[in-house]
This record gives sequence, structure tokens and C-alpha cells, in this order.
Amino acid sequence: MKRLPHLESAVIDARKITDYLLSPVHPYGRAKAQFFNRFGFALSAWEVLQEALQRHAQGGKVVKVEKTAFGTKYVIEGPLPTPDGRDPTLCAVWFLAKDKRAPHFVTAYPIRER
Repeated sequence: MKRLPHLESAVIDARKITDYLLSPVHPYGRAKAQFFNRFGFALSAWEVLQEALQRHAQGGKVVKVEKTAFGTKYVIEGPLPTPDGRDPTLCAVWFLAKDKRAPHFVTAYPIRER
């Protein structure tokens, strides 16, 4: 199974979580915040989601790799470990810039069960 390269160096900017994924006021993020809140994640303990996204990258499957002029985008799917244990299937996007060794987290969104 293909994995995210340089996973040990992967970076998730805290602001991606606090100002977007768990933000109840972000125009696009608030729907995602509602989703993550349903599974026990909270803005007051944002580090829990950060750790879960790292674990998702470790255990998930790279389902798409797209090379661009600036680097490579990786799309990962798999269960997200959650505080309530329900572990929904999530899609996460990571980007590895051409001149960097550390992939950066871009976004995450739920995958509808088929």
C-alpha cells in the first residue's frame, strides 16, 4: 500500500485546525466543525484532532497522487480515529512542495459511506 512520503516530518499547522476545521464561524470550515464535533473533537482540545490526522496519514491509503509544477498532492482515505470510537472514513489532502522534505496538511473532509 502506498504511503505518504516523509511521514515522520509531516506538518499540520495548528491554524488549519483551530481557524478552519474546528471553527464554528469559518464560512467553509463550520460545516466541517459540526462533523468533527459529532465525533467528540472540540476546539478547546484541538490537539486531539491534530494527532488523529497524523494517525490517519499513517494508517490511511494514498488513493491519488497528482504532480504539479510546485510539488505533489497526495489524497489519503481511511478511518479517522475519534474520541468517541466511531472512526468515520475521511479523505485528507497533503502537499509535498518540490523543494521540501516535509509534507503539509491541506484539508480533510468526510467520505460518504457507499
